[in-house]
Amino acid sequence: MADTTRLAQRSMAFVLAGGRGSRLKELTDRRVKPAVYFGGKTRIIDFALSNAVNSGIRRMAIATQYKAHSLIRHCQRGWNFFRVERNEFLDILPASQRVSENMWYRGTADAVTQNIDIIDSYGIEYIVILAGDHIYKMDYEIMLRQHVEAGADVTVGCLTVPRANASAFGVMAVDGQSNITSFLEKPADPPPTPEDTTKSLASMGIYVFDWAFLRDLLLRDAEDPNSSHDFGNDLIPEIVKSGKAVAHRFDDSCVRNEGAPSYWRDVGTLNAFWEANIDLTDFTPELDLWDQTWPIWTYSESVPPAKFIHDEKDRRGVAISSMVSGGCIISGTEVRNSLLFTEVHTNSYAVLDHSVVSPGVTVNRSARLRKCVIDRGVVIPTGLVVGEDPKEDSRFFRVTEKGTTLITKEMVDAWQGAQ
Repeated sequence: MADTTRLAQRSMAFVLAGGRGSRLKELTDRRVKPAVYFGGKTRIIDFALSNAVNSGIRRMAIATQYKAHSLIRHCQRGWNFFRVERNEFLDILPASQRVSENMWYRGTADAVTQNIDIIDSYGIEYIVILAGDHIYKMDYEIMLRQHVEAGADVTVGCLTVPRANASAFGVMAVDGQSNITSFLEKPADPPPTPEDTTKSLASMGIYVFDWAFLRDLLLRDAEDPNSSHDFGNDLIPEIVKSGKAVAHRFDDSCVRNEGAPSYWRDVGTLNAFWEANIDLTDFTPELDLWDQTWPIWTYSESVPPAKFIHDEKDRRGVAISSMVSGGCIISGTEVRNSLLFTEVHTNSYAVLDHSVVSPGVTVNRSARLRKCVIDRGVVIPTGLVVGEDPKEDSRFFRVTEKGTTLITKEMVDAWQGAQ
């Protein structure tokens, strides 16, 4: 009798969450990129994990390495609902020198290799390798189905991007049946798609393998002294040359409202992070966080509803075209086109304009902040003005070439010390 179990139920998700994310600058001084806050109440990693759960995958592992405490704590608090007796679980796999006392994870593939014995214990047929640092909604069951139906050795998730921008990605050339004929890392002249010469297929860092196939491949790769032990640099190009690699287009499995564009963001720079958060305040944002058929799960703190107080001229607690999370107190502050995480407290005569404010921030009286990203727990001094004079701001704060300003506690301390 044929096995009618959904493929997702015979699979596991292995989430790579060890990268520092240095392009986010001081935002990742204390936390790894997947643990960075996003969207008012979630963290970046919640999107990959939620996609897996919503797809029917209930066995997951997260490989961590750089400054992982914040990430581990978040997963313990927000992702502790799995039940072992139902054959579901989430394992956190720090780089713990299990193979050698002087060997941390040497690359993305090595992070899987060092945990082969743990993955073997899951009793799975398929493994979905995921990056833990992107914002998107995707049904992995559809990708799994294509992988099995095509008889592929690996299926690679692909974004369709303008060919002019594709040089920033790993790019695939494919034939008319979506078989990958070459895999090029950041090529100067990206190959076009068969159907549109102005588009290219860029790797999402999402891979589906039969576990037995990948297991053998990883063991061989581990013995190769010339390998960097990385999926994109080593394993995928080798399969393209000697096996069957298939491209899966994100458009085919993206979860979105009817007629909406597919949504995928790498929020790896301060500008991209600010923009993706502020986009959520649009009248109809491209990323639908209100869709209860595909919820983004996270750790929900026990906080009261947001409160707005004072109703006087120039001292009115108001938020316009903004997202304000629970526990916030907007006291006589004007908030415009901004996103406030939990327990942000603002005071009279302050103005927040196009700003992303992390949990636990206090904004004191008469502060004016425009196009800012404020790190967790920062206390904004009375009268601080940021976002009106980039040259002055850059003396103490990090200002990007596009005018986004990052404010951290250490930067505020330096500003106060100079006053």
